[in-house]
Amino acid sequence: MINVQIYRYHPEHDTTPYMQSKTLPEEFRSRMVLDALEYLRAEDSTLAYRRSCREGVCGSDGMNINGKNWLACIKPIAEAIGTTNTLIIRPLPGMPVIRDLVVDQTLFFEHYQTIKPWVINDEPAPTIERLQSPEDRKLLDGLYECILCACCTSQCPSWWWNPTKYLGPSALLQSLRFVVDSRDTARMERLKSLEDPFSLFRCRGIGNCTWVCPKGLNPMEAIGKLRLELLREST
Repeated sequence: MINVQIYRYHPEHDTTPYMQSKTLPEEFRSRMVLDALEYLRAEDSTLAYRRSCREGVCGSDGMNINGKNWLACIKPIAEAIGTTNTLIIRPLPGMPVIRDLVVDQTLFFEHYQTIKPWVINDEPAPTIERLQSPEDRKLLDGLYECILCACCTSQCPSWWWNPTKYLGPSALLQSLRFVVDSRDTARMERLKSLEDPFSLFRCRGIGNCTWVCPKGLNPMEAIGKLRLELLREST
């Protein structure tokens, strides 16, 4: 049997959060963490968590698994537990818990909204799509693939310390995606919005964001490039 420790908190019934002990049949060792959650919820319908595509695309089921943020649907149990034989599941850190594994991501998406995550171009629309050279398009690789699962931002100590002012790794990676987009004409406006001491410059290069990204992206590198873009325009 595989031991499971799972975070439980129902604010209408519980005075404090607690860790609930469960077990899984040995056959689950080769399956994903989301399969374990589905099995446990079949036993206890009060268990709450988010999920949708179960293919690592929607970003809904981000959670902390044995100390590392991951997507439950693509995290193998065997990989998560290693030799410990204990699966420990907690909600994403640094965010208010609504219930069990469900966290309030309001602030996360508010930060995302501030970077204006759409192409800004007031030039007359062409009769066809706005074209890019292969070289310009390649600049977006490693940026556009972000699925907004919040794994990177919620495991970032700099964001824990300044959650209302520091935009966090995910929003900043997305910011760079539009700053370098050749179709966007708001480059200076975007960079100017990051000049304050907190929005961008509270990153301390800890690297947790890159360590946990389930899509293999490098938010820390993106933040460094964003700083260089800002420096280039200010000199």
